[in-house]
Amino acid sequence: MDTLEVTSEQPDTADVRALLERHFALMRSLSPAESCHVMAPETLLDAGATLLGLREAGVLLGVGALTRIGDDAGELKSMHTAQEARGKGVARRLLQALMQEARDQGMSRISLETGSAAEFQAARNLYAAEGFETCAPFGDYQLDPLSAFMTRTL
Repeated sequence: MDTLEVTSEQPDTADVRALLERHFALMRSLSPAESCHVMAPETLLDAGATLLGLREAGVLLGVGALTRIGDDAGELKSMHTAQEARGKGVARRLLQALMQEARDQGMSRISLETGSAAEFQAARNLYAAEGFETCAPFGDYQLDPLSAFMTRTL
């Protein structure tokens, strides 16, 4: 995995769209609509998201999006690693790249919403290992037992 390359992506690129659609379908299958905050691929650009990918020899292994939610704050959105690439450090590398992108954009805080169910435990563990701590709902989010909110300073 030494040849991993962080890339700037567009949600309408075929492989990016396919991975985002897999992510969207998975998130919708794990949470009821009122508790599922995943963004559809076509709405990422409308939200002004910065979309990064992680590729190896041109093959897309993971994607993640960053949106601005304040003058100096961002939100991680749509982090997803392809099933065949899981367990290889893709998500950690992509998360670190997104945090650097947030710093480069002048953000000093980054937050996220993820699920609270067991299926999301690996994601919550990764975020905690990278310095994220549990927090109250932020932005337009409301307290929801199916959501976990995390944040960290950069």
